[in-house]
Amino acid sequence: MATSLRTRDGGSATGRSASRRSRGEAPFRYASTGAGILLLAIMAAIAVFLIVEAVPALQANQGSFLGTLTWTPNNTEPSFGIAALAFGTLLSSLLALVMAVPVAVGVALFISHYAPRRLAGVLGYVIDLLAAVPSVIYGLWGVIFLVPLVQGPYEFIHEYLGFIPLFGGDSVGGHSIMTASIILAIMILPIIAAISREVFLQVPRMHEEAALALGATRWEVIKTAVLPFGRPGVISASMLGLGRAMGETIAVALIFPATFGISFQILAPEGNSIAANIANGFAEAGPIGRGALIASGLVLFIITLLVNTAARLIVARRKEFSGAAA
Repeated sequence: MATSLRTRDGGSATGRSASRRSRGEAPFRYASTGAGILLLAIMAAIAVFLIVEAVPALQANQGSFLGTLTWTPNNTEPSFGIAALAFGTLLSSLLALVMAVPVAVGVALFISHYAPRRLAGVLGYVIDLLAAVPSVIYGLWGVIFLVPLVQGPYEFIHEYLGFIPLFGGDSVGGHSIMTASIILAIMILPIIAAISREVFLQVPRMHEEAALALGATRWEVIKTAVLPFGRPGVISASMLGLGRAMGETIAVALIFPATFGISFQILAPEGNSIAANIANGFAEAGPIGRGALIASGLVLFIITLLVNTAARLIVARRKEFSGAAA
């Protein structure tokens, strides 16, 4: 039976240590609670500001904000709608996510489980550097290098696979949803790879050793021990990348031709997004035009909240099956 040590003044050392811990936990608990409340207050203040600034423009709108496919808020009779912008935002971001996630997970697995230690360190450093590159650099690279480069492959795909609706259309061009999606995929890939790498490095060593002891190959270890454990982290990283893609402004503003229409023809010179439209139109907008742009920002704010909420729900459901909660 353990006995507590007695101090010079007769008190218990264990009791004094617990008392010090309790005195330290209370300020931390209050500080963390206050930080959480402050964050919610800031988000609520942003939402209130967007709503207040958007209401006058919405009241003056002569069209349907949710269904109109035109954007003329600066006319005498303003008419504007968010449908085409929201469609372009979601389509380009989802295409970017489809392209980026498999590559990012592969890079993260190579760094964490295949590459030699020195090479893994260098690659990890390079990935972190790519995540810090300003978005305008990606946009300029896309306009100067990528847009002329993809014209030929787009024409080839359109000629031989044009019967598929995604690759159809009357014409193809470098300034398209597909090109914007490629740039967005390159932008979000380092973020997803860096977070996934850290998650894979946290896999309990005992899980991997148990699979190896049963005769599993390295790929079988990854499939049975690493990926199930890291699935919630990969989902979280993917949703973070999706949020970055939906909110990207300058890079896509340089690529999109700023058209207002809904089309699944990703190679056609069409497309626009909420963030790109705000960047292109805010400087020349009048009072109603600025209100319309702020209203579109409110829609983007709501979409981002819904995406993050969905990600939290998915992670919460997957965690209990992945072993991450153990």
